Amino acid sequence: MKICDKIVGIVLIALIATMVSCKSSSNNQIPTKYSNTTGWAYNGKTGGGLKINNAYHEKTPPNMVLIVGGTFTMGRNAEQLAQTANSFQRRVTVNSFYMDQYDITNENWLEYLNWTKEVFHNSPAIIERAKPNEAVWRDNLAYNEPYVENYFQHVAYRHYPVVGVTWEQAMDYCEWRTDRVNEKILIDMKKIKPTQWDAIRKSTNPQEIADKYIFSTKKYYYTNFNEPVGGRDTSKINMSDGILFPYFRLPTEAEWEYAAYGYKSDKNGEVENGQLYPWPSSQMRRPDKKYAGEFMANFARGRGDMMGVNHNSDKGIIPMPVNSFFPNNYGLYCMVGNVNQWVLDVYRPMNEMETKGYNPYRGNVFEPVRFNRMGAQNAADYKVDSLGRLRYVGKEIDDVRNYRDGSMSSSANSDAWTDSIPTGNAATALMYSPTGDKLDELAPAISNYSRVYKGGSWKDKPYWLNPSTRRYLDQNKSTDDIGFRCAMTRLGSPLKSK
Repeated sequence: MKICDKIVGIVLIALIATMVSCKSSSNNQIPTKYSNTTGWAYNGKTGGGLKINNAYHEKTPPNMVLIVGGTFTMGRNAEQLAQTANSFQRRVTVNSFYMDQYDITNENWLEYLNWTKEVFHNSPAIIERAKPNEAVWRDNLAYNEPYVENYFQHVAYRHYPVVGVTWEQAMDYCEWRTDRVNEKILIDMKKIKPTQWDAIRKSTNPQEIADKYIFSTKKYYYTNFNEPVGGRDTSKINMSDGILFPYFRLPTEAEWEYAAYGYKSDKNGEVENGQLYPWPSSQMRRPDKKYAGEFMANFARGRGDMMGVNHNSDKGIIPMPVNSFFPNNYGLYCMVGNVNQWVLDVYRPMNEMETKGYNPYRGNVFEPVRFNRMGAQNAADYKVDSLGRLRYVGKEIDDVRNYRDGSMSSSANSDAWTDSIPTGNAATALMYSPTGDKLDELAPAISNYSRVYKGGSWKDKPYWLNPSTRRYLDQNKSTDDIGFRCAMTRLGSPLKSK
């Protein structure tokens, strides 16, 4: 009996030790209120402790959804044998990012234009730059004047996608949106005063308005250049606080294509690549019983057939509201059809050459490191432009848009070509135009300013609704079938916190 008691005691001791050991080994949390390496407290009033936001969690930007990153086969599908050879297949991985649920609408752009008119009331050129080109609707052999006069301005089209905007205008909008969203956060937190509209309206100097009254996220962070709107208090928000949003931007081509397909993994984490559209079926109508026969997108069914007739119709002779049809698996509406969408990349036809396997992108123009965490490194190399944006004006820029872009190797640093071929834009022009002219009649010239657009539109055939298809247009041009939506990089964990 005593032997049994001893055995039981030994077993209990072992179990307790095991439980304590398991508890200790599961305690893998790094402390957040003090340093795990020095023991000093964070956020202390004295003692030089690090100021850090212990309650940080990334917020979802307005109108956006989180796209959890992953690996997929980018490029043309094997089924589309007739596809032009400018989109070769390769496996790539994209990091998690945010994408607008809907395209930017006329209403969204009117908000931007109205703000521009209010702020730059004495700068007609700046106001003109913010206007979409309504004349893109004009056609020599079509009666489209009602769209020229009404599509952008009339309330009937308020939720229709904005068109007639260039790639450059879309980039301006992204920067404006960043500043307006972050400005509202700081005003709501009472960190800055509201916009000084009376002072802006009285000012007759656009540069004064840009320097003194326009809020800029960069200016707020890096006050070696400019004080933020309304001054700053002693508890100024820093980048390390994680309270303000990162920058809105256009999605890269890889991000856009990944988001358009809306791939979902199975229980084993595998993704079945190869579908033709953002929906699993290769048909253009819903196959399920509840919505059987309804169109999945707004597209042209054939020559002269933009919508069909009555119920056998996609109801879209021109673009439709951005929340039309069915969302894909990520909750994104009209990723294909309706309007094409600008993406960030410079266009090159040989896009499989030297592509990176992670976050692939062509179009980098590297500046020197702009700032350190304590402020500006070289203040003389930066200025506030006429739109209130902080701009680099130094000379050391590394332009690598041409880097290994097709037929010859070029240097990453100088963008110089081998075999005594001209450098930079001249090299690109020669590469894609043997005569050095604006190419031939078969295609527009390809240059460092040719930008990719994707997705197909209301006047495109189903072929272009495949997310792997790609076309290009100069970044300063616009059409009646190209719009855009914004993206934003996901910082930290690729997944939402539980």
